[in-house]
Amino acid sequence: MEISGKNILVTGADGFIGSHLVERLLEEHCKVKAFVYYNSFSSWGWLDTFPAKKIKELEIFSGDIRDIHSVREAVKDVDVVFHLAALISIPYSYHAFNSNVDTNITGTINVLQACRDFNVKRIVITSTSEVYGTARYVPIDENHPLQPQSPYSASKIGADSMAESFYRSFDLPVVIARPFNTYGPRQSARAIIPTVITQLLNGSREIRLGSLHPTRDLNYVSDVCKGFIALAACDEAVGRQVNIGSGQEISIGDLAKLLSEMINPEAKIIFTDDRKRPEKSEVERLLCDNSLIMKLTGWKPMVQLRDGLQMTIKWFRDKENLNKYKSEIYNI
Repeated sequence: MEISGKNILVTGADGFIGSHLVERLLEEHCKVKAFVYYNSFSSWGWLDTFPAKKIKELEIFSGDIRDIHSVREAVKDVDVVFHLAALISIPYSYHAFNSNVDTNITGTINVLQACRDFNVKRIVITSTSEVYGTARYVPIDENHPLQPQSPYSASKIGADSMAESFYRSFDLPVVIARPFNTYGPRQSARAIIPTVITQLLNGSREIRLGSLHPTRDLNYVSDVCKGFIALAACDEAVGRQVNIGSGQEISIGDLAKLLSEMINPEAKIIFTDDRKRPEKSEVERLLCDNSLIMKLTGWKPMVQLRDGLQMTIKWFRDKENLNKYKSEIYNI
């Protein structure tokens, strides 16, 4: 399926990955409708940082993914939907169960049903590597068992299952894209890399973190966006769950040390209990088997970790960007 020139809806377009995906789709000469979360401030999230010329290329749709009428209105007259709108914080999910279900499961059902009603040609549903839980074997391929180790991951497993059911029940052309840990400019404050970078750039000599031993497969946001688009264009990916990852892992502790070396080598890393997940909820190891996406689309990661971190640090060094983050508090 050719993506260039298509009418595209991106839900969660005001967020981290969504805003980068919008930019990439504009480069592909797509007509993009950006679904942003309605609020009384008329805030469009990260889209507000776009140049005026780029904003004029977009159609902004303010709504709520939990409201089927909003979603149906947004889905009208589009060819492809990239569904990224979600609640993504694991610590927040420990005491916001209903919000996770309403946004991540019901919101996804709303998208699926609207796409079915309006005969959308391709739907890409955003999953997460958190659905695998702690690796039972590595690298983790798409056949790895699913294990909900947090309310967030449970809600995403539910959303993925609903997407698969719509493919099997109604032949809806769904692709489930499963990115491993994504990072880069504009990432939310609750993630590990912005947590470390903002503390360091604000002059802290003690970097306060939770568990340091778990490993993650880190992927620069531009690589992930290219993976999303490659999967949307791939007919053979329809009905499948497909990993997007680098095939490399690094521990949280080693990542923090690397960032410290790049910004302030004298900073010390301090473990704090208040940032630690409950023992049975901690995902100890994530390492992606990316052979399926490479086979289906030819996609492969292009940005090496150190290079991606350098670009991310450079973005955060801009005071206008850094001042948007509250490094002195624990963002959940």
